[in-house]
Amino acid sequence: MHSRFTRPGRLALPGVLLIMATSLFAASGLYSFTLNSIDGKPAPLAEYKGKVILLVNVASQCGYTPQYSALESIYEKYKDRGFVILGFPANNFGAQEPGSNEEIKTFCSRKYSVTFPMYAKISVKGSDQAPLYAYLTKETGSGIAGDINWNFTKFLVDRNGKVVQRFEPAITPDSKEITTAIETQLK
Repeated sequence: MHSRFTRPGRLALPGVLLIMATSLFAASGLYSFTLNSIDGKPAPLAEYKGKVILLVNVASQCGYTPQYSALESIYEKYKDRGFVILGFPANNFGAQEPGSNEEIKTFCSRKYSVTFPMYAKISVKGSDQAPLYAYLTKETGSGIAGDINWNFTKFLVDRNGKVVQRFEPAITPDSKEITTAIETQLK
Protein backbone atom coordinates (compact mmCIF):
# COMPACT_ATOMS: atom_id res chain seq x y z
CA MET A 1 0.00 0.00 0.00
CA HIS A 2 1.32 3.45 -0.91
CA SER A 3 0.32 6.77 0.55
CA ARG A 4 -0.05 9.93 -1.46
CA PHE A 5 3.46 10.88 -0.31
CA THR A 6 5.26 7.92 -1.84
CA ARG A 7 5.50 6.15 -5.11
CA PRO A 8 6.63 2.60 -5.63
CA GLY A 9 10.37 2.39 -4.97
CA ARG A 10 10.46 5.62 -2.88
CA LEU A 11 11.08 5.54 0.85
CA ALA A 12 11.11 9.23 1.67
CA LEU A 13 8.09 10.81 3.27
CA PRO A 14 8.10 14.58 3.78
CA GLY A 15 7.35 14.20 7.51
CA VAL A 16 10.06 11.59 7.94
CA LEU A 17 12.60 13.84 6.24
CA LEU A 18 11.63 16.72 8.51
CA ILE A 19 11.98 14.53 11.60
CA MET A 20 15.35 13.24 10.39
CA ALA A 21 16.60 16.77 9.70
CA THR A 22 15.37 17.98 13.10
CA SER A 23 17.08 15.03 14.80
CA LEU A 24 20.33 15.77 13.02
CA PHE A 25 20.24 19.39 14.16
CA ALA A 26 19.37 18.39 17.73
CA ALA A 27 22.17 15.82 17.73
CA SER A 28 24.71 18.39 16.57
CA GLY A 29 23.43 21.07 19.01
CA LEU A 30 26.41 22.86 20.47
CA TYR A 31 28.74 21.62 17.74
CA SER A 32 26.69 23.35 15.05
CA PHE A 33 27.96 26.80 16.11
CA THR A 34 30.94 28.60 14.62
CA LEU A 35 32.06 31.89 16.13
CA ASN A 36 35.18 33.92 15.52
CA SER A 37 38.21 33.42 17.71
CA ILE A 38 39.60 36.46 19.50
CA ASP A 39 41.96 36.74 16.51
CA GLY A 40 38.99 37.02 14.12
CA LYS A 41 39.26 33.56 12.54
CA PRO A 42 36.29 31.17 12.32
CA ALA A 43 36.50 28.74 15.25
CA PRO A 44 33.84 25.99 15.07
CA LEU A 45 32.79 24.46 18.37
CA ALA A 46 32.85 21.13 16.51
CA GLU A 47 36.64 21.28 16.99
CA TYR A 48 35.98 20.32 20.62
CA LYS A 49 33.95 17.15 19.96
CA GLY A 50 34.86 14.51 22.50
CA LYS A 51 36.11 17.04 25.07
CA VAL A 52 34.53 18.22 28.30
CA ILE A 53 33.94 21.97 27.84
CA LEU A 54 33.38 24.82 30.26
CA LEU A 55 31.89 27.83 28.42
CA VAL A 56 32.18 31.14 30.28
CA ASN A 57 31.08 34.68 29.43
CA VAL A 58 33.94 36.85 30.66
CA ALA A 59 34.70 40.53 31.26
CA SER A 60 37.90 42.45 32.04
CA GLN A 61 36.54 45.07 34.45
CA CYS A 62 34.23 43.02 36.67
CA GLY A 63 34.41 42.10 40.32
CA TYR A 64 34.60 38.49 39.10
CA THR A 65 37.49 39.18 36.68
CA PRO A 66 40.01 37.57 39.07
CA GLN A 67 38.27 34.27 38.23
CA TYR A 68 40.51 34.26 35.15
CA SER A 69 43.26 32.92 37.46
CA ALA A 70 41.11 30.03 38.63
CA LEU A 71 39.91 29.35 35.07
CA GLU A 72 43.50 29.14 33.84
CA SER A 73 44.44 26.96 36.81
CA ILE A 74 41.72 24.36 36.18
CA TYR A 75 42.41 24.47 32.45
CA GLU A 76 46.06 23.62 33.12
CA LYS A 77 45.06 20.90 35.60
CA TYR A 78 42.60 19.07 33.31
CA LYS A 79 43.51 19.96 29.71
CA ASP A 80 45.60 16.80 29.19
CA ARG A 81 42.56 14.71 30.18
CA GLY A 82 40.31 16.14 27.46
CA PHE A 83 39.04 19.33 29.08
CA VAL A 84 38.87 22.80 27.57
CA ILE A 85 37.60 26.20 28.68
CA LEU A 86 36.14 28.55 26.08
CA GLY A 87 35.99 32.23 27.02
CA PHE A 88 33.40 34.53 25.45
CA PRO A 89 33.99 38.22 26.26
CA ALA A 90 30.74 40.16 26.55
CA ASN A 91 29.94 43.78 27.36
CA ASN A 92 26.35 43.19 28.45
CA PHE A 93 26.67 44.00 32.15
CA GLY A 94 27.79 47.38 33.44
CA ALA A 95 29.94 48.02 30.34
CA GLN A 96 32.62 45.86 32.00
CA GLU A 97 34.14 44.61 28.73
CA PRO A 98 34.56 47.83 26.71
CA GLY A 99 37.80 46.93 24.92
CA SER A 100 38.49 45.64 21.45
CA ASN A 101 39.30 41.97 20.88
CA GLU A 102 43.00 42.84 20.70
CA GLU A 103 42.82 44.75 24.00
CA ILE A 104 40.95 41.87 25.66
CA LYS A 105 43.49 39.34 24.39
CA THR A 106 46.41 41.44 25.62
CA PHE A 107 44.76 41.98 29.03
CA CYS A 108 44.03 38.26 29.48
CA SER A 109 47.49 37.11 28.50
CA ARG A 110 49.45 39.78 30.41
CA LYS A 111 47.41 40.02 33.61
CA TYR A 112 46.20 36.40 33.94
CA SER A 113 48.44 34.36 31.58
CA VAL A 114 45.33 32.95 29.87
CA THR A 115 46.12 30.14 27.43
CA PHE A 116 42.65 28.60 27.00
CA PRO A 117 40.77 29.48 23.79
CA MET A 118 39.17 32.89 23.75
CA TYR A 119 36.53 33.99 21.27
CA ALA A 120 35.72 37.40 19.84
CA LYS A 121 33.48 39.65 21.90
CA ILE A 122 29.80 38.75 21.59
CA SER A 123 26.49 39.63 23.20
CA VAL A 124 25.11 37.04 25.62
CA LYS A 125 21.77 38.76 26.26
CA GLY A 126 19.30 41.03 24.54
CA SER A 127 18.18 41.65 20.97
CA ASP A 128 21.70 41.12 19.61
CA GLN A 129 22.30 37.89 21.59
CA ALA A 130 24.71 35.53 19.83
CA PRO A 131 23.00 32.37 18.52
CA LEU A 132 25.20 30.22 20.77
CA TYR A 133 23.89 32.02 23.85
CA ALA A 134 20.32 31.86 22.55
CA TYR A 135 20.83 28.09 22.43
CA LEU A 136 22.40 27.94 25.90
CA THR A 137 19.71 30.08 27.52
CA LYS A 138 16.65 28.72 25.74
CA GLU A 139 17.24 25.16 24.53
CA THR A 140 19.30 23.39 27.18
CA GLY A 141 16.54 22.27 29.51
CA SER A 142 15.27 22.85 33.00
CA GLY A 143 17.83 23.98 35.54
CA ILE A 144 20.27 25.08 32.82
CA ALA A 145 18.35 27.40 30.48
CA GLY A 146 17.52 30.94 31.55
CA ASP A 147 18.83 34.43 30.97
CA ILE A 148 22.45 35.26 31.68
CA ASN A 149 22.34 37.67 34.62
CA TRP A 150 26.01 38.63 34.91
CA ASN A 151 29.56 38.00 33.78
CA PHE A 152 31.27 34.66 34.48
CA THR A 153 28.23 32.41 34.14
CA LYS A 154 29.57 28.94 33.37
CA PHE A 155 28.11 26.05 31.35
CA LEU A 156 29.59 22.55 31.64
CA VAL A 157 29.30 20.39 28.52
CA ASP A 158 29.90 16.63 28.42
CA ARG A 159 31.99 14.79 25.82
CA ASN A 160 28.89 14.35 23.62
CA GLY A 161 28.14 18.07 23.44
CA LYS A 162 25.27 18.00 25.94
CA VAL A 163 25.10 20.92 28.37
CA VAL A 164 24.90 19.17 31.73
CA GLN A 165 25.29 21.91 34.35
CA ARG A 166 25.21 25.64 34.81
CA PHE A 167 27.10 27.57 37.46
CA GLU A 168 26.30 31.15 38.36
CA PRO A 169 29.05 33.81 38.57
CA ALA A 170 29.67 33.63 42.34
CA ILE A 171 30.66 29.96 42.08
CA THR A 172 34.40 30.08 41.43
CA PRO A 173 35.90 27.83 38.75
CA ASP A 174 38.17 26.11 41.27
CA SER A 175 35.35 25.45 43.76
CA LYS A 176 34.72 21.87 44.85
CA GLU A 177 31.32 22.07 43.14
CA ILE A 178 32.80 22.80 39.71
CA THR A 179 35.93 20.65 39.95
CA THR A 180 33.89 17.64 41.09
CA ALA A 181 31.50 18.15 38.16
CA ILE A 182 34.44 18.38 35.74
CA GLU A 183 36.08 15.26 37.18
CA THR A 184 32.78 13.36 36.91
CA GLN A 185 32.51 14.25 33.22
CA LEU A 186 36.15 13.35 32.55
CA LYS A 187 35.68 9.78 33.86
